[in-house]
Amino acid sequence: MANTEDLDLDDDLYDDDEDTQKDKFLTFHLAGEDYGIAIAHVTEIIGIQKITEVPDMPDFVIGVINLRGNVIPVMDVRLRFGLAERKYDERTCIIVVEINGTSVGLVVDQVNEVVDIPEDQVEPAPKTGKSSASSFIAGMGKMGDDVKILLKVDKLIFNTPDQVSEET
Repeated sequence: MANTEDLDLDDDLYDDDEDTQKDKFLTFHLAGEDYGIAIAHVTEIIGIQKITEVPDMPDFVIGVINLRGNVIPVMDVRLRFGLAERKYDERTCIIVVEINGTSVGLVVDQVNEVVDIPEDQVEPAPKTGKSSASSFIAGMGKMGDDVKILLKVDKLIFNTPDQVSEET
């Protein structure tokens, strides 16, 4: 009987964990704009390190890194969005995210902070139909006079540009 109560307690703790991450986004700066990704997907943030190029990869996958014994692919989000390349500096970071058991590093210009953006402060993404990048956008998070572009991490990582075009 005591074991059942223990399980219920663990389930409650797990639910509390999920609730604490709801509406929280890690924000980062990229090409003059602020973006956000759901904190639930973020594993860690690391500085730029040695990236090993791998042949025959999409242009935006700039290589792989050895992260404490795990080799993970690294994507330059600027290149993923078709933006101009930028030389990496001391503010450039790799945000390590995990989706469905797959870890990927996302290179961004600068990591900002974790913010709360309640669901009622998120507007739908504008539908321009011109850019495949718009399919990566989950919504536009309003914070006072500012707007954070909230991204769908799974689309960013797993959809190829061809798949994105077909979906739009």
